[in-house]
Amino acid sequence: MKRTLTTLVAASTLVLFSTLASAQSYVRYSQDGGTISWGELRDDGIHQLVDAPYINAEHTGAIVPRDSVKLEAPVDPQLVFMTAFNFRSHITGEPAEYPGLFIVPANSIVGPEDPIVRPVDSTNLHYEAEMAIVVGKRAENVAVADAHEYIFGVTGGNDVSERNWQGSDIQWVRAKGSRGFNAVGPVLVKGADYKNIQITGRLNGEQRQGENSSDLIFGMEEMLSYISTYFTLEAGDMIWSGTMGSTRAMEPGDVYEVELSGIGILRNTVVQGK
Repeated sequence: MKRTLTTLVAASTLVLFSTLASAQSYVRYSQDGGTISWGELRDDGIHQLVDAPYINAEHTGAIVPRDSVKLEAPVDPQLVFMTAFNFRSHITGEPAEYPGLFIVPANSIVGPEDPIVRPVDSTNLHYEAEMAIVVGKRAENVAVADAHEYIFGVTGGNDVSERNWQGSDIQWVRAKGSRGFNAVGPVLVKGADYKNIQITGRLNGEQRQGENSSDLIFGMEEMLSYISTYFTLEAGDMIWSGTMGSTRAMEPGDVYEVELSGIGILRNTVVQGK
């Protein structure tokens, strides 16, 4: 059942799951619309960091209550690489020899407490539940066997896609990278087993997608190696897994959740743009 706008805004509240003892959860947050900071999420609040955790994870000493901040997307990339047709359940026929690769603008990303805005001329806006990795250091020509050394952490993503534009445009940049299309969060987790994460998508509480990262055609280490052959990856850059199964259109008032086991639930509402 669709919810009222007030309920939907409230529904953006972060839900976190327990992670492995060795894992660390990081967030980006703002207070009263001010400066965005990085922090480590602990039981007693958010411990502010000097910089992004993949650059300098030193604590400043400040601890901020979770309920006093707005959570922003826990990423700050220069490059955002997406993967197409990377689950067998999302393709017909045999997989391609090489990964389907495309780039979207970094400023298309929104956070776990932001709405997804359907553009005025959009009529077929779909969800895509995905896992994303964040690069931990500069990567060029990285072998698959070494790729794990370059993966800093894991987060959840909803690669919102306008299917009509995707089918009609020469490139997918508008269909996949329009302002506010790519929701990310709720946290960035270091130490998660990205080879065995259950990815679940729910539309208004009803499961619509579900598969494990172990089912990827091209795993995240293969993706990082392949991309680094042609592009220089910097710390903070993102690589998305691609989605599974079939999708359908979302309408204003809908809520889509992307749940990653051991990471948490990314929950965003759809509102109509003007």
